Amino acid sequence: MKKIEKTIDLGGRNLTLTTGTLAEQASSAVLARYGDTVVLATVVASENDTVLDYFPLTVDYQERLYAGGRIKGSRWVKREGRPTDDEILSARLIDRSIRPLFPKTYKKDVQVIVTVLSVDLENDPTIPSAIAVSAALSSSPIPWDGPVSILKVGMKDNSYFINPLVSEMIYSDMDLIVSSSKKAIVMLEAGAKEVPEEKILEGIKFAQEESKKVISFIEDFTKEVGNKKLAVPEDLITEDIKKKVKKLTNDRLDDLVKSFVELEGGQSIWEVKKAVMAEFDEKEQKIAGDTLEKILKEKVRKDILSGKRPDGRKLDEIRQITCEVGVLPRTHGSAIFKRGQTQVLNVATLGAPSLSQLIETAEGEETKRYIHHYSMPPFASGEVGRIGSPSRREIGHGALAERALEPVIPSEEVFPYAIRLVSEVMSSNGSTSMASTCGSTLSLMDAGVPITSPVSGIAMGLIIENDKKFVVMSDIMGLEDFMGDMDFKVTGTKDGVTAIQLDVKTLNLSIEILEEALKQAKKGRAHILDVMLKTIKTPRERVSTFAPKIQVVKVPVEKIGEVIGPGGKTIKRIIAETGAQVEVNNDGSVNISGIDAEAVNKAVSEVEALVKEVKSGEIYTGEVKRIQPFGAFVEILPGKDGLVHISDMSEGFVKNPEDVVKIGDKVEVRVKEVDNLGRINLSMLLDPSKDKEKTQPVRRFNDRNNGKRFSDRTKSSGPHFPTSRFLGNKKGFSR
Repeated sequence: MKKIEKTIDLGGRNLTLTTGTLAEQASSAVLARYGDTVVLATVVASENDTVLDYFPLTVDYQERLYAGGRIKGSRWVKREGRPTDDEILSARLIDRSIRPLFPKTYKKDVQVIVTVLSVDLENDPTIPSAIAVSAALSSSPIPWDGPVSILKVGMKDNSYFINPLVSEMIYSDMDLIVSSSKKAIVMLEAGAKEVPEEKILEGIKFAQEESKKVISFIEDFTKEVGNKKLAVPEDLITEDIKKKVKKLTNDRLDDLVKSFVELEGGQSIWEVKKAVMAEFDEKEQKIAGDTLEKILKEKVRKDILSGKRPDGRKLDEIRQITCEVGVLPRTHGSAIFKRGQTQVLNVATLGAPSLSQLIETAEGEETKRYIHHYSMPPFASGEVGRIGSPSRREIGHGALAERALEPVIPSEEVFPYAIRLVSEVMSSNGSTSMASTCGSTLSLMDAGVPITSPVSGIAMGLIIENDKKFVVMSDIMGLEDFMGDMDFKVTGTKDGVTAIQLDVKTLNLSIEILEEALKQAKKGRAHILDVMLKTIKTPRERVSTFAPKIQVVKVPVEKIGEVIGPGGKTIKRIIAETGAQVEVNNDGSVNISGIDAEAVNKAVSEVEALVKEVKSGEIYTGEVKRIQPFGAFVEILPGKDGLVHISDMSEGFVKNPEDVVKIGDKVEVRVKEVDNLGRINLSMLLDPSKDKEKTQPVRRFNDRNNGKRFSDRTKSSGPHFPTSRFLGNKKGFSR
């Protein structure tokens, strides 16, 4: 293999692409290094065409834990398991960036595998991975209309920067990923903190300008590799076949369109397809079926370009919307959002912070307290299919809805709960992810989660013939998505955009068209939000009676041991006595939760009492716990007691403490002092002026005769032990 290596400055760091060193049997392999983050992208195409009706492209993204010098935390399983959600999302991002550039007639299996080999904790491996894939496809023999540039854009104080470091993203108001070719925008992915549409557009323009440098860099790399592209297969659909199919189906096309309006997958297209294919010989049957779909697509596109949408709506018209909240009796929050034939049931569940998700990656471990899961069973589209682990599509839709709501989720300090949302798709005919976003807002407010602002979402479509002749559609249904050139999802509050996702089937999407789509989307989002707020305007004042009640107590880190107790004795006692769950974190925050608010309040009081600093002069009502010949021990706070010496029980002489108090008595006491060892001396004489003058400090020791502990104090009256006895025999002496 011939080694080729090229380097470019990108975002103030060197990006190096290398080929000819690894994976020599792949169709193409490119090693990318960005800082100390290193990834390998390989591309392989099969020898024979597939028999499938779609282009069989698969993209796998795998992050090895050794890349960050880590070994899997599981005691029993040390090998990496199935892909994590983040790995699947990275694979989808790359897939969506490269898929539109493959020829429509190319039908060979293509597999892209990205392996993350090293991470430096500052450079996100997703971006160099996507660029490496673009370079690998460009320099391979596989027909592909690239390269594309994939860049991340951050924004702070209206200033944009390319490929921000992980540490810089904390301060960025926008996380925008732009994939673009020389001519057009190919893919967008964004999360934003209620950023206005015009700022999003400026970020896209900024990325497009920077992309020119990356595309030129990949082109130079490709020329140096020198591989020739394979010929693009010809389209097998001939004019003769097309005329024959049109003749067979012209009177049924309107019915086919109507069936797609009524059901996302269409009700009768397969029957018509079979009837058409039966009129052709075996070699031409598949081509005839493909021709029918092409003719139907041309009809739908022509009608929409003339202003006639399949269901008769105007281009910017939103389907009828209905909303309900509190639909399930025992859940913490629930809502149904229905728009046209798309219907999603969304359920919010609240839990203690300890129920947050623990995520293990090569970069380290992190916890995630806000989680969104999306599920679309086969019945939602009137189909029969498998039920099992979530598909990549389901993971992607859930992640989009999660990202849409993330900017408005209250901080843990404000709302100390773990939050899980589940979107159950009941019926699908266009943009279930945006229905999930709207339903999430409603169920969160129903659950009493104090979101900072409600969020709505809309899916925009596009039919384009050229840069002069195109139409943008609001709230696209399944047929318009399938037949159209763009699926552009936008979510946001009344103040700005929170998330964006764009997929295209055209290489003609310009910034001008995108600007028009954003303006139209803003109008549609506002309409949808108005309908939602008629159902519930603000979050409920209290969480559900079935949700746990949570309070957080902050204790000094050095007092964590007092809360836990030896061997966990103290914390176990609090849990057993109150019925609340108590969780102590390393930062000193103590999370106390339980269904019963009274139990939570009691546990809070106990924890606060444990760490309270007792000060001289304070008055407490305590319980007598133990009585000794020299006085009584009184518990003034849970787990904290002090000694009331016999001389501090009354103004007069007390011979026996049991003449004054009994075990279990409630007595009012004053803190006389807290000595340098933390021992608390108490007095039942609440007036400090009545304290008796002591001529000698209290001494405590073991009586040699009976082993009992007792104290004596030299007084002006009554018998006493000579001082020399204490000073002369220090064995067993204690204070």
